Amino acid sequence: MKTTRVQLELPEPSMERLKVLKEKTEAASYAEVIKNSLRLYEALIGEAESGNEVLIKTSKGGETVYRLIF
Repeated sequence: MKTTRVQLELPEPSMERLKVLKEKTEAASYAEVIKNSLRLYEALIGEAESGNEVLIKTSKGGETVYRLIF
């Protein structure tokens, strides 16, 4: 598979979020975190475009609907 190198400039808080996600997910690289994030974002956008909602069920039985803005 052909790849393309991308260079990012992130503000410190965003870089810290990326570091935390890498640690929590035990990802091998920042690129892996970003690729996984893109897959999830793409799936969520697809659901929203289909008229579906993203719903989170809490451990206490509550529900929260997340509205995606794109």
